[in-house]
Amino acid sequence: MTRAVLDTCVIYPTVMREVLLGVAATGAYRPLWSARILEEWARAARKLGPTGETQARGEIALLRAAWPDSEVTWKPSLEDRLWLPDDADRHVLAAAIAGSADVIVTLNARDFPKNILAEEGLTRIDPDAFLRRIFDDAPDAVSGVCETVRREAERLSGVAWPMRALLKKARLPRLAKAVAG
Repeated sequence: MTRAVLDTCVIYPTVMREVLLGVAATGAYRPLWSARILEEWARAARKLGPTGETQARGEIALLRAAWPDSEVTWKPSLEDRLWLPDDADRHVLAAAIAGSADVIVTLNARDFPKNILAEEGLTRIDPDAFLRRIFDDAPDAVSGVCETVRREAERLSGVAWPMRALLKKARLPRLAKAVAG
């Protein structure tokens, strides 16, 4: 089974996270993250207003309870030996190495050069391409997850969301096209 580190930038947007984790729950891959990745999510949620961080911390607690084996740790010496264009992203690479990941799912291609990741036996992929590949192997499972997420988005927002529009807004346009047919 593919082991995938989910970078903060793909966990923090709610719809993207819910689709990624819903697909993981079908057994399509094993999600991984670190405490620092989750902490970055909580801090980023401050942008939502005074309750954003508190809400994110609640969601993080639920995530940890649902996926108790997904959080990886490592010795500081691992991160110290790594290099990436942005030093602030070394912890994501360290999480991938420590978790024996196959791939890093991120929107941040620039700071995760493929040649550097290859030296560690890793690749990177954006969430849209990652989910689209899984859809090719399990279209019914991925479509079911997307429908569940769409219904929940409608329930929470009180707004009707066509599938294609919701997934495109979530930066998953190729998946949107595949699922919406």
